[in-house]
Parts: sequence; C-alpha cells; structure tokens
Amino acid sequence: MILSRKHFFASAAIAAVLFASGAIAADIKVSAPWSRATVRGASVGVGYFAIENKGKEADRLLGGTTDAAEKVEIHESQAEGGIMKMRALPEGIEIKPGETVTLKPGSFHLMLVGLKAVLLPGEKVHVTLNFAKAGAIAIDMPVEGFGATGPSAPPAQDPPQISY
Repeated sequence: MILSRKHFFASAAIAAVLFASGAIAADIKVSAPWSRATVRGASVGVGYFAIENKGKEADRLLGGTTDAAEKVEIHESQAEGGIMKMRALPEGIEIKPGETVTLKPGSFHLMLVGLKAVLLPGEKVHVTLNFAKAGAIAIDMPVEGFGATGPSAPPAQDPPQISY
C-alpha cells in the first residue's frame, strides 16, 4: 500500500499524539509515568504510572526490563500496625476489565533493582513493561526531584491568549 505524503504525515501526527499521552497496546493503556531521583550509591529506584484496561478480559502486569537496572520487580507498600511494609508481588498485578490501577507512592510501584547509575531529575528511564495478554509496552518515565509525590505537569501546548 502506498501512502500519499498527506496521509503519511496525518498518520505520523496521530501516532505522535497517541505516544505523547502514554503507551497503548491492545486493550491496555499506560499513562502518567514517572520516577523519582536517587542519591549516589542507591541500589534501587522506583516507577509509577496508571494502567487502564479498556478490554473485556483481565490482564496482568508481570514485570519489565530496563537498561537502567539489573531487574524490574513489582512491589506493594502497605501500612500494617502503623508500620509501612513493602513486599514483592512475583505474580504481578491484575488489571480487571474497565478498571484503572495506579502505581503510586505508598501503594503498588515498580522497583528498579540493581541500579546501574544515579537517577537524576530531568532524565528519563526507559522501561519495557510485560503484560500477560497485552505483551510488551515501552514507556519513558521522566525522573522527578527528590521527594516528588507525582509527575510534573506537562508544559502547556499553547500559551494562553490574553487580550487587553
């Protein structure tokens, strides 16, 4: 199939918009990815994002891979008896049909184990997430500052129009 220049650029523009808003594969959409800066010598980092299942069947986030760390695990933090405890979830996280699961501080998160370098604010960590049904979904997690509690707001697409 041969595309005209007009169709090619229109297709490229649509793809760019979809990629900029998150990663989509099959019925799974990953949005608002981010990570947090680490101190020199840290052996672990974290990753956060939202996973929406638009399908009719449950899927499961099983783990992932990254060049930034030796392995990527899924963990959960929970308060038990007033003490925050973290545990690995080797079976991953189920995302039921029509639901959104948010990985965030104090809850589910990716654990980047065996960091190969410090994560600095302004950098991006490329991660390929592995889902049981959707397969591999690549995301870039912008690294936020120390103590960040969420992703930075993206810059406005167009400056506000002010009339006097």
